[in-house]
Amino acid sequence: MRFIPHVTVATIVEDQGRYLMVEELSNNRVVFNQPAGHLEADESLIQAAHRETLEETAWTIEITGVTGVYLFRGENGVTYQRTCFTALPLTHQPELELDTGILRAHWMTLDEIHARQSELRSPLVLECILDYLNKPRYPLDLIR
Repeated sequence: MRFIPHVTVATIVEDQGRYLMVEELSNNRVVFNQPAGHLEADESLIQAAHRETLEETAWTIEITGVTGVYLFRGENGVTYQRTCFTALPLTHQPELELDTGILRAHWMTLDEIHARQSELRSPLVLECILDYLNKPRYPLDLIR
């Protein structure tokens, strides 16, 4: 059997110390995540990050860099390869309907995210934010 990881993207959108987070239903549980999702056919990783952020938060963004590439094995046994981007918020379109399963988008501080650590979709949520804060960010031309 051939090993095929699921390719996903996530976006850290920060504005004055607050992070754009998604409250969503996953496996009948309410969890918090960055705007994130799977790569679709015929789109680039950057296009996927733009699309997922808009679909899950109704925010258009300017992607500014790459935080890292992560491998994670979920509780479901599936391995995910996540490319995490950094971005600036541009415009909010509150009239847009959010993706199925998305309850709402929130702007949260790092302290608020830490306080909800048991409610994060995966450990990658906090790990990506901490990498954003403490490690180098890479230029977009890293992605080819």
